Amino acid sequence: MIWDACVTEGVSILFGHPGGAILPAYDALAIYEAEGLLHHVLVRHEQCAAHMADGYARATGQVGVCVATSGPGATNLVTGIATAQMDSVPIVCITGQVPSPMLGTDAFQEADIVGVTQPVCKHNYLVTDVADLPMVMKEAFYIAREGRPGPVLVDVCKDVQIAEGEFRYDMEVKLPGFNPYPAAWQDALADAADLNNGAESPLIMAGHGIHLAGVSDVLLRIVEKAEIPVVTTLLGTGNITETHPLSLGMGGMHGEAYANEAVQACDVLIALGMRFDDRITGRLDRFAKQASVVHFELDKAEVGKNVQPDVSVIGDLAETLPALEPLIHPNTHTEWLASLTDRKLSSAGKDILTFELDELVPPFVMRQIWSETTNLREPDDVLVATDVGQHQMWESQYFVHERAGQLLTSGGLGTMGYGLPAAMGAQMAWPDKLVWAIVGDGGFQMTMQELATIQQEKLSVKIAIINNGFLGMVRQWQQLFHDKRYVGTPVLSPDYVMLAAAYGIPACKVEEPGQVAEAVRTANTTDGPYLIDFQVKEEVNVYPMVAPGAAVDELIRRPHIVQDHGGVVPSF
Repeated sequence: MIWDACVTEGVSILFGHPGGAILPAYDALAIYEAEGLLHHVLVRHEQCAAHMADGYARATGQVGVCVATSGPGATNLVTGIATAQMDSVPIVCITGQVPSPMLGTDAFQEADIVGVTQPVCKHNYLVTDVADLPMVMKEAFYIAREGRPGPVLVDVCKDVQIAEGEFRYDMEVKLPGFNPYPAAWQDALADAADLNNGAESPLIMAGHGIHLAGVSDVLLRIVEKAEIPVVTTLLGTGNITETHPLSLGMGGMHGEAYANEAVQACDVLIALGMRFDDRITGRLDRFAKQASVVHFELDKAEVGKNVQPDVSVIGDLAETLPALEPLIHPNTHTEWLASLTDRKLSSAGKDILTFELDELVPPFVMRQIWSETTNLREPDDVLVATDVGQHQMWESQYFVHERAGQLLTSGGLGTMGYGLPAAMGAQMAWPDKLVWAIVGDGGFQMTMQELATIQQEKLSVKIAIINNGFLGMVRQWQQLFHDKRYVGTPVLSPDYVMLAAAYGIPACKVEEPGQVAEAVRTANTTDGPYLIDFQVKEEVNVYPMVAPGAAVDELIRRPHIVQDHGGVVPSF
């Protein structure tokens, strides 16, 4: 019944690891694999099953599915479940459980996974009766997919997996109290349009919800109609192509300086599908204080949680944004846009890539990966998954995102180890696309065992390791705020080229700027996986940076050193 439900829901790929309590379900899976209905991907750690399902879901917009056994198998999923919950990713997690008569007896590999995951998933179930299983599976997919997406866990007792029952899937889902699409937004829409139309310096802040609702095209039409500049969140990168003159790029802790300055200078801030988390707002009591705030959001719980809006439009952006479009008046905002252009020009001279550097620095690597990859493929054919840390921020700054959903990254939970398995899930979904996993040497070592899965599944993922010998982002905080006490942050790495060779994966080591382009071209044109160990300068910081407790326009900028001969170089 579990697999019948998956097939009915359009699932074709599962990510998992078998064990005793889920073995009956795996035994039945053999039939579905033999008939070509389902394909199971064996992971080397259950956390990666959740991350692969997450990457698959983000890359396709469909529900990803992962499978694990009871006890440690199920608890290993928790980090991946929490990652998906924070970033609104629809996955269904199927776990085996001890037989129902043994529940609560501390049986072998028993863990209350329903209790464990309750705070970190959208919903969960414990199935003790086979008669309930079809309806539970249908509800699980419905809840994961509809409204604000999220993870749902279904814990199935072993005796239920063995039991016989009738599989029916034609019943209607009725969930009292679950209203995934609020509809009472029409009155607020006119107020939102009036505020925008009367603004002298409006600004749009575009979040992940734009991509989830599939309305980046509507956003572009509104932006161009009224000439409204756009700042994005980390997960909103690419909602408007970053080469567009009205794009200000990413805002927040490591966002563009001029993007953050625009937030603080605008008179109307229109927030679309984002939740005003601390990384985008900085110090709340000084965030956009001069602006009237309009918040378009599907999840009512996010409205007023951090920033109190003047107008809230609570509903599905797939409905509310197209309805807003005809209410927006054409405009030019000439003076406002000119001031932002000046801010951009002021920031351009502080970019590390404007200096001639002999050493290999991560921003240069990111820009080269972008340029070489987009020279070869169209934006629709390129996906990038990152891990978490400095390289994640450099990717968001220097890889020019040209479409929504091009970047897969753990934005909310900040999960190290996410990048490689997420890229693998995306590659499973789109075998013909060019998928890059950009990871740090610290995060990569958390999930590098999945190189075996890459080989077993013959995936073509390209892996860029930004190898600086540190847990870079933590080291940066230690340097700036803890007097350079580098405790626990130096990282010893294996020889990654030899490691890749052990798994039959071609690889190379890059130590000089002049070697980067050729290495990336080789990776992009290799038929199969490829790994590059970029041995970058160790102590390079991500700038700009909003310090803890500071407002978003109180930025730490890259310091510069004036040399004796009169030249100016950046201080890393």
